[in-house]
Amino acid sequence: MKIKFLGAARAVTGSCFIIETDKVRFAVDCGMHQGNAEIEKRNWDVGVYDPAHIDFFLITHAHIDHSGLLPVWCRMVFTVLFMQPNQRETC
Repeated sequence: MKIKFLGAARAVTGSCFIIETDKVRFAVDCGMHQGNAEIEKRNWDVGVYDPAHIDFFLITHAHIDHSGLLPVWCRMVFTVLFMQPNQRETC
């Protein structure tokens, strides 16, 4: 198993990490990076996520720093989202 931290490491926004096994690759959260211009550039650097190879997203909760990039991902690639029904209303 590999875990790749892509946000909220040394920062308080942009929560996202990728979990990869030999059978599945998924993201836990896909939060928006917020702060100064340099930090917010990370919202557009999607290559590091390799979105075409993410099987699904697991969203922990519907705060913008944990789910704010969902619209970007859904526009780029179709993927499965796992979240509570009340989260769907706020995302």
